[in-house]
Amino acid sequence: MKEEFVDHYALLGLPSGEEGAKLTEKEISKAYKLKALEIHPDKRPDDPYAHANFQKLKTSYEILKDEKARKLFDDLLRVKRDQLHRQSQQDSKRRKMVSDLEARERAAFVPDQVFEAIREEERIVRKLKEEIDRIRALNSCKGQAPSPAVPVRPNTVRAVVRLDKSKVLKVSWEFKEDYSAERLKEVFSEFGEVEDVVIKSSKKRGSALVVMSTKEAALAATGSVCGSLSNPLLVLPVQPQAAEEFLRMDAENDRLNNLVGAGFLDFERNILKKLEKVRPSV
Repeated sequence: MKEEFVDHYALLGLPSGEEGAKLTEKEISKAYKLKALEIHPDKRPDDPYAHANFQKLKTSYEILKDEKARKLFDDLLRVKRDQLHRQSQQDSKRRKMVSDLEARERAAFVPDQVFEAIREEERIVRKLKEEIDRIRALNSCKGQAPSPAVPVRPNTVRAVVRLDKSKVLKVSWEFKEDYSAERLKEVFSEFGEVEDVVIKSSKKRGSALVVMSTKEAALAATGSVCGSLSNPLLVLPVQPQAAEEFLRMDAENDRLNNLVGAGFLDFERNILKKLEKVRPSV
């Protein structure tokens, strides 16, 4: 069944034909907004066709603001204008016919032109329908578009969360300007390969997350003497279970007691107190 022809320019209250083809996108948008305010269903609660008419208006606007669809529709209008012009000429000639011979001569040429015009109209209508379906499908996808993904930079805490937490150490120190990412990587390389170092900004103290290549390297670095004695590093495991293992490492604690003097024992006790706080309750 042949679809009913709709003049999308006229539906928006715009001039059709050659004048319509010269309209700018801004003029079309302005006309759509004015017409939408006029026929919006909220303003016509008693009109049973208000919603359908508003949807037709939106469809016409989508076609006219789409460059490819509008070009096809302009071509369709041109074909129809040519048909009307030829029909008008034919009617004029028929009125002037004075003999059957002249009528037969015209009939020999007119059918081919008529059939060709009909075929061209059907071709453009088919193409225009494809463009309308494409626009509708595009608008449908826009309504279901997922929330844009948040880009993840390599050196962020979000990247660390996906790692094995048993390999991640939380490091803090008193004077934040003393340590850079390169310096921390150099310090912790003593215990094993360092995969990443993320410096966390703070106004008063310095802090960072250090990702070791293995769980064993992370355990070895936990509670060890790191950095300078004037600005030592407080090293804690991110995963509470790692703190449990560290508390059982008596031999390692003995080694620490031999390495430092009484001045650093307070620092060590602070570490153990913090580990006790993150120790999971039984």
